[in-house]
Amino acid sequence: MKPIRNSTKAIIQRSGYLLLTQNMDREGLFYLFPGGGQEHGEQLSETLVRECMEEIGQKVVVGELTHIREYIGAHHQFSEVDGDAHQVEFYFACELEHEGDNFEGTNPDEYQVGVEWVAIDKLHEIRLFPAQLGLILQGKKPAVCYLGDTN
Repeated sequence: MKPIRNSTKAIIQRSGYLLLTQNMDREGLFYLFPGGGQEHGEQLSETLVRECMEEIGQKVVVGELTHIREYIGAHHQFSEVDGDAHQVEFYFACELEHEGDNFEGTNPDEYQVGVEWVAIDKLHEIRLFPAQLGLILQGKKPAVCYLGDTN
């Protein structure tokens, strides 16, 4: 059994768009919020700055914690791949330190194929994880801090 893993995620919005990482699996393109796993001795904000440099190649200014999500792999459609995963994700409102659209991460994730500004009003049209957070950002679900075990 794997230990519970902490992860940080950035919610970066600009002019009605949300910055997401593009990823590819056997079902096609899917989108994630930039961020990743906390290392021992790191504060969550430090993790988020490091992970955004790795995935989007931009330094972020970390703002307020807005949402917490749990992901218990055995409960979701990817259980065959990550059924032993249990991750707690901390979502922070962030801004890019410098404006610009040059996104060349220093160490992108294995499945990552790009970075894209996606219109917030189109989030329901893409494979976004967690989908529930996309609905909250669109105003289609009530804004709650704790999302629970959702995908």
